[in-house]
Amino acid sequence: MLKTLLKLLSPKTRIIRVKYRRKGGLGGADAHYKAHKEFARTLVHQKLTSFNLHYKFTYNKVAIRNQRSRWGSCSKRGNLNFHYRIVLLPEHLQDYLIVHELCHLEMFNHSKNFWALVAETIPDHAARRKELIAHGRKQHSTP
Repeated sequence: MLKTLLKLLSPKTRIIRVKYRRKGGLGGADAHYKAHKEFARTLVHQKLTSFNLHYKFTYNKVAIRNQRSRWGSCSKRGNLNFHYRIVLLPEHLQDYLIVHELCHLEMFNHSKNFWALVAETIPDHAARRKELIAHGRKQHSTP
């Protein structure tokens, strides 16, 4: 390590590039991720099955990830991704998150029609969205 540092500081070196890992976001330590990943997968599949009884959408893969800044996402290919920390959210926020991504399978936007689709099962979605955003800020402000 000392040799590497001295090499970087030598007069021959003109530019020193340092990569900093961003603090914050929703990311977490690997051990924490591994400890919660399978539980998150089970929870997500159960809730998707339950809510999809109403919507009857088709989806492909479901992935549990340790993402930096998103609670969930939906790809154009019909893949659903969720942050493993979904298991740490209150149940009403878990439900909102699942329904939100599920509805993106039908509408890949946030139009009035999209929100009407979400409201079919989560009528108070606007309040839950605000709470989820606040919860995310609280999550990444802690070390």
